[in-house]
Amino acid sequence: MEENVKMSVHNLQFYYSGVPALKDVSMKILKNRVSALIGPSGCGKTTFLRCLNRMNDIVEGARVEGNILLDGVNIYDPEVDVVQIRRRVGMVFQKSNPFPKTIFENVAYGLKIDSPLSKREIADRVETSLKDAALWNEVADRLHQSAMKLSGGQQQRLCIARALAVKPEVILMDEPASALDPIATQKIEELIKDLKTRYTIVIVTHNMQQAARVSDYTAFFYLGALIEIDRTEKIFTNPAHKRTEDYITGRFG
Repeated sequence: MEENVKMSVHNLQFYYSGVPALKDVSMKILKNRVSALIGPSGCGKTTFLRCLNRMNDIVEGARVEGNILLDGVNIYDPEVDVVQIRRRVGMVFQKSNPFPKTIFENVAYGLKIDSPLSKREIADRVETSLKDAALWNEVADRLHQSAMKLSGGQQQRLCIARALAVKPEVILMDEPASALDPIATQKIEELIKDLKTRYTIVIVTHNMQQAARVSDYTAFFYLGALIEIDRTEKIFTNPAHKRTEDYITGRFG
């Protein structure tokens, strides 16, 4: 992993009300690459993902030990502005969660909070974000209609556009296609491949074929521990650990 490191995790431990959910996890997340997190349900993938932009801060009884560096700065340092971290490290959730507002207002939402942008600049940013999320051509003539009228796949791309609008550097995706049909899933996967030219992406997926298709690196988690991380091709063809091989070949999990 000699390429540019965007985030690095050192000896991360995470506890829910004293119960360990992540055990001494260390890994590097490379710039302009897609890193996939795989493993059985309840193995800590989503918990780990949410640690990367401090989303777990809002969980009562949560405790974090260890360091997560973003461009060399520990995001858990008391001096660090959490709001700023979440702008730089955006999140797309498993279930699309558009606001009950217009398509335009959904994408513009984050831009109107503490933003010096003019109305014209906001409109430009909304258009750019929808184009980047491969949605503009489908919604350009109905920006002021409710986002709730969009299909599930369109709603998920709208949520991606909303995340892109504030110009993050890293995008976290928690099973972004698990609720979508195969055609919508393919669009999300093509979008991920396109976005990595400009963003660093970390994706949690239960779908191993998806991990193989979209990611450059794959990390296998089991019972809160990171078993191994390597180039995706190696993880799927010649993993270093038998437990990884057993999971990938369907022997358990």
